[in-house]
Amino acid sequence: MSSKLIRGTFILTLGTILSKVLGLLYVIPFYRILGGAHQAALYTFGYVPYTIFISIATAGVPLAVSKYIAKYNALEEYAVGRKLFRSGIYVMLGTGIVSFLAMYGLAPWMAEIVLKGAETDHSYTAADVAKVIRAVSFALLIIPVMSLVRGFFQGHQSMGPSAVSTVVEQLARIAFLLAGAFIVLYILKGSIVTAVSVATFAAFIGGLASLAVLMWYWRKRKPGLDELLQYDRHTVDVSLPNMYKEIFIYAFPFVLVGIANPLFQFIDQVTFTRAMAEAGKAAGALDALGILNMTTHKLVIIPVSLATAFALTIVPLVTESYVKDDKKLMFRQLDQTFQVLLFITVPAAIGLALLADPMYTMFYEFDQYGAQVLRTYAPVAILFALYSVTAAILQGINEQRFTVLSLLTGLLVKLTVNIPLIKLFATEGAVYATALGYGVAIMINFIVIKKFAYYPFKLVYRRSLLIVIFNVIMAISVYVIYKGLLLFMTTESTWQSIVIIIICAGVGGVIYAYLGLKSGLADRLFGARLQRIKQRLGFS
Repeated sequence: MSSKLIRGTFILTLGTILSKVLGLLYVIPFYRILGGAHQAALYTFGYVPYTIFISIATAGVPLAVSKYIAKYNALEEYAVGRKLFRSGIYVMLGTGIVSFLAMYGLAPWMAEIVLKGAETDHSYTAADVAKVIRAVSFALLIIPVMSLVRGFFQGHQSMGPSAVSTVVEQLARIAFLLAGAFIVLYILKGSIVTAVSVATFAAFIGGLASLAVLMWYWRKRKPGLDELLQYDRHTVDVSLPNMYKEIFIYAFPFVLVGIANPLFQFIDQVTFTRAMAEAGKAAGALDALGILNMTTHKLVIIPVSLATAFALTIVPLVTESYVKDDKKLMFRQLDQTFQVLLFITVPAAIGLALLADPMYTMFYEFDQYGAQVLRTYAPVAILFALYSVTAAILQGINEQRFTVLSLLTGLLVKLTVNIPLIKLFATEGAVYATALGYGVAIMINFIVIKKFAYYPFKLVYRRSLLIVIFNVIMAISVYVIYKGLLLFMTTESTWQSIVIIIICAGVGGVIYAYLGLKSGLADRLFGARLQRIKQRLGFS
């Protein structure tokens, strides 16, 4: 794997994982502050539409801009990227304002949609949900500009600013969210609706903090970026209309990729309670939706952090090798990407499924139904990860049109089977529908990569089989130890659940690491840097 891909992926992976871990850990106190899954559902009513709007407002800016700049930097036309950055600031300000006004104005209509069918199982009015949606909409004023700056740095293969700003954004958001919700409920004795509204407004505070960090990096690195302009070849002069036409061609598929997961969640949000009511399961439907779209989703999305980092890193690098027609380098990058992705996400997903009971108790509370949904949902993390990376690869090889096709097909599958499966399997039916939708989308992406990039999957198939074998060995070992611990411990206790997770995850991690190092697979995936570790552990 190229040093740029390793370094960039490591930096973005570290930043993204830290951000995702923080985004998970805050749920522990937040869940307790709010008082349960029923109240958590209100939070998702506002946040899921926000994620859709913010993806539209940013128009896939980080990835699209990074791809555009990487392309012209590879041609040594550095001034083109700078021209895009200068004009893009104003464009992003405009899209942010328009998106904010649209979301703020449509809040009552969206509230009516998400509450339809849940009349028998909630204590919230459309006005309550609209208030939550409007509170989070203010973040749209700041996030688009912030995204442009991140994309500019990533296009120069400088991943540090994005990673640091992502972590700072999360820290600021969480601090404001927890403090605000606690103060409203326990000091001011306010309503749950007001507390959740304050919590969603925290997205605006996080955006401000992140933008401040990026501006600091800009001032620090501007001299070096200006120096690149001295080496500009001045052979290309792209007009602003042509520039934005190209950016739009890049960006539109990124928009769809960015809102893929929120769209799948939104389908659940508008169909779940209705399907449960039609199946005679209206009682507790809103609690079940909170489990599906917030508590379990927060845990499942953690293994996907690596995929997010790869998606951000792989696009400019694959674009560069594609533009230079260096297929050997591109194939090597794709080989490493798929293998590292599977090597890390598969055991994470399997471990989450095996330890669903203690995991749910540790993060929330003892809930057999919540753990059951988590056990079913955990393997879907692998599909989330594969979709993110395969969609990013399609951008890198200029086959964005098929990204649109694959996502729309996946959403159609989800929409078609969601209600029938929910009626048959309740909450788990929504998970099965999501898995089917993502599975179809991924298969389309694989076919396109093979056809247009001429990429041979043989090596990935062989290594994937080896990874599966390692995971089976690890899973059997962890399962035996887990069942043994349950003879004298219980997952109903938070502290005992933590001990169970530490022991089982520790043993599983050691076994998996041993197999990876002993077989040499880890060396092939992560490079010569592991040699020192192997020598110290006696594997050389």
